[in-house]
Amino acid sequence: MDKQDNLLKAFKTLLKEQSFSSQADIVDALKQQGFDNVSQSKVSRLLSRFGAVRARNAKQDMVYCLPPELGVPTTESQLKQLVLSVNNNQSLIVIKTSPGAAQLIARMLDSLNHDLGVLGTIAGDDTIFIAPINSQQIHQTQSQLIDFFETV
Repeated sequence: MDKQDNLLKAFKTLLKEQSFSSQADIVDALKQQGFDNVSQSKVSRLLSRFGAVRARNAKQDMVYCLPPELGVPTTESQLKQLVLSVNNNQSLIVIKTSPGAAQLIARMLDSLNHDLGVLGTIAGDDTIFIAPINSQQIHQTQSQLIDFFETV
C-alpha cells in the first residue's frame, strides 16, 4: 500500500471513529498518525472527495461525517458505476444514480468550479438536477458530463 492509500484509509477511519468539528482538528489527528505533509486544503479536498458533510451528532455538536448510506467509492471506476444516466429537458440536466449516491456525485460536480458547464446542483437520494451555466449549450454540457463519467 502506498502513502496515498494509507492516507485515504486513515482519513476514513478517523471520520468513522471520532468526531471532528473543524478541518484543523482532522489535520492534527492525521499528523499524530505520521502524515506530516497534510494541510487544511488537502483535508478539504478529501472531505469533498468522500462526500463528507457537517452534521449534528447526538450531543448536537456540528461534526464532519461520511455519508452512512454509501460504501464510499475509493476508485474512479467505482464512482463511474454510481452514475446510471444523464439526460436533459432543454433547461435542466438530470443525472440518475445508484440509491444514496446523488449527494456524493452532486458535491463532486459542485466542487469542479464550472469546468463541466455546471452552474449548480440539487441532489436527492438517486437524482441530481443540474442547472447548466448556459442553457443554450445544454447538449454540450450534457455531453461533457457523459464523457466525464465515462472516463472517470
